[in-house]
Amino acid sequence: MPVLRKLNQVLVVLLLLLLYLILHSLLLGTSSRPKPDRRKVLGDPAQTSSTGESEDDDVIPVVTCASVERVGATMATINSIVSNTDAKVFFYVVTLRDAVKLTRRYIEKSKLKGIQYKMLEFNPMVLQGKVKAETSRPELLHPLNFVRFYLPLLGISHERVVYLDDDVIIQSDIKDLYNIKLKSGHAAAFATDCDLPPSHEMVRSIGMQTTYMGFLDYRKQEVKDLDINPSDCSFNPGVFVADLKEWKKQKITKQLEQWMEENVRKNIYSSAMAGGVATPPMLIVFHDRYTTLDPLWHVRHLGWSPDARYSESVLREAHLLHWNGPLKPWHYPAVHWELWEKWFVPDPSRRFTLTRPDRDH
Repeated sequence: MPVLRKLNQVLVVLLLLLLYLILHSLLLGTSSRPKPDRRKVLGDPAQTSSTGESEDDDVIPVVTCASVERVGATMATINSIVSNTDAKVFFYVVTLRDAVKLTRRYIEKSKLKGIQYKMLEFNPMVLQGKVKAETSRPELLHPLNFVRFYLPLLGISHERVVYLDDDVIIQSDIKDLYNIKLKSGHAAAFATDCDLPPSHEMVRSIGMQTTYMGFLDYRKQEVKDLDINPSDCSFNPGVFVADLKEWKKQKITKQLEQWMEENVRKNIYSSAMAGGVATPPMLIVFHDRYTTLDPLWHVRHLGWSPDARYSESVLREAHLLHWNGPLKPWHYPAVHWELWEKWFVPDPSRRFTLTRPDRDH
């Protein structure tokens, strides 16, 4: 009997030990399960793809975005670039997870299959708590609209890049844009809203603003404390050249995030004023700290009115056309859409279609 009692005691101890190990394993598994990383800018590395990435000095790196809704616009931008240069261009195409396969197929199954590119999946979690969910144009809240804030964190292997919105087309050699000389201490180059006289009449006709007054709420103390003259010329951040080394040195991304968070708290750049929420932080952070682009490298405002048009001479001279605004050239109505459609690449999946007055697709 004493032997049996002792054996029972041993079995009880072993059972308790086994139970402990099982519970410990379950708790460890729960605590070590990966949580969404709100600071991680890139998504799953397995979703990225690359062809011929190069750090050669003679390669021109271009960053642009591709969404499910507008992937055909991105392809038109890319086509216009490669068709107007003999330089080697490398494209960083940034997408969300839902557009990775679609974008890759668009490239690989079309005339663009020979381009050199790398696809990067953007993690929208980094924007949590930084963007107010109110705007007169909901499409401007799309996560890809904020990719430009995070350029140095995208895994780009080049120190200088050209950033382009997806609603632009290039009519000249992008090499000339890329080779602009940035002033010492400047992390980027933009075209100001006051440098192209032909655009002034268009801006007036559609009621657009060309100064900081149109983007920031000068009634707020936080804006007053910036000591920025409200009549200073603004710029559109849909086209720019960036020095990523200088960008990181100045902690530009951190500054942009701080102003985004400040706007969530204090509403210092109402979307009703600016028509969007990506431009005002750039205006604040880069005020008096950017190099000026030749205005012909950013002829814009083509997407604001179906009636406001540029002269033929301006359109011929323009190096780049930008349909910023709600009226996009792949839809109707839109002005000068024929200049955009020249570079349109049909979607192999037939998901992205054109809307024209005389046809449904």
